[in-house]
Amino acid sequence: MSDVSPADREQGSAFLPRFDSQGLLTAIAVDSASREVLMVAFMDEEALAKTRETGLAHFHSRSRGRLWLKGETSGHFLHVEEIRVDCDQDALVLAVRPEGPACHTGERSCFYRRLDGDKLTRLKD
Repeated sequence: MSDVSPADREQGSAFLPRFDSQGLLTAIAVDSASREVLMVAFMDEEALAKTRETGLAHFHSRSRGRLWLKGETSGHFLHVEEIRVDCDQDALVLAVRPEGPACHTGERSCFYRRLDGDKLTRLKD
């Protein structure tokens, strides 16, 4: 929407998501109870609409080039309890109730390692 002013987008009450040139916006899934960051993915208009319609997190899979319901093969769905929108409406935080691990590796969170110098160290549970 090129006719939307920055003031309308940043200060107004209308939801005016700003998708990038590839039609995507960043979505960060956070556990609604622990506030732990679980994963980062991307949403296009279809994924955002399906998430809002169903209450289950949907994303745009860049590798598959299609809509992806988180948990469609693993059963580890993310139940969306709240969607927060950043100041310029190009990123979302999804407060979710996870049904199992969020990471495709089986880890609770995709962020299970930290950078120590030039090496990755696994975080302790």
